[in-house]
Amino acid sequence: MAYNLKEVMAQKPSRFTAGHRMCAGCGAPPVARMVLRALKPTDHAVIANATGCMEVSTCLYPYSAWTDSYIHTAFECAGATCSGVEAAYKSLVKQGKLVEKDGEQTKFIAFGGDGGTYDIGLQSLSGAMERGHDMTYVCYDNGAYMNTGIQRSSATPRFADTTTSPAGSVIPGKMQSRKDLTLIMASHHLPYVAQSIAVANFKDLYEKSEKAIYTK
Repeated sequence: MAYNLKEVMAQKPSRFTAGHRMCAGCGAPPVARMVLRALKPTDHAVIANATGCMEVSTCLYPYSAWTDSYIHTAFECAGATCSGVEAAYKSLVKQGKLVEKDGEQTKFIAFGGDGGTYDIGLQSLSGAMERGHDMTYVCYDNGAYMNTGIQRSSATPRFADTTTSPAGSVIPGKMQSRKDLTLIMASHHLPYVAQSIAVANFKDLYEKSEKAIYTK
């Protein structure tokens, strides 16, 4: 279906509000905002967010930049937390303790940086994907552990200069190749896996987010 992205951004209410504490110019807020704009206005979301820049800057108790249900979870647990909530929700609906209104759905979305996804959270993410939970996992990959001082992660490109792989006369930066997380996720035989150069093409991010969220 044809659509105008400018109209989508102007007319769909933002589920990720202004007033958060992310750094000026950071790409994470517009990415989160665009991913959540892919939700239908009548649908509700449950957001699980691994520890990281986005978490510490968007949910300073008692304030939150997230308008949907939001769970801050530990660095390693975003996949497990989101899949657990999805399983609990399905169980409560089956027991009749929760009633889904006609035309409304509840969607489960996890956000994590590359540290909490490629490295520390990979085990719980792999488990959630292998079990086939109806959830969407978004990895915001900025190429290093930015929140704690720009240390290298397994998402850091080869030869990149970080505080733990400094480029200089001894080594030319990170010596290892970047992990191919998209290929790892595809090897779980998932119905949909995608990657996007998010801030360079918001139309691409919006369309892929919508397909990911609404692919069972």
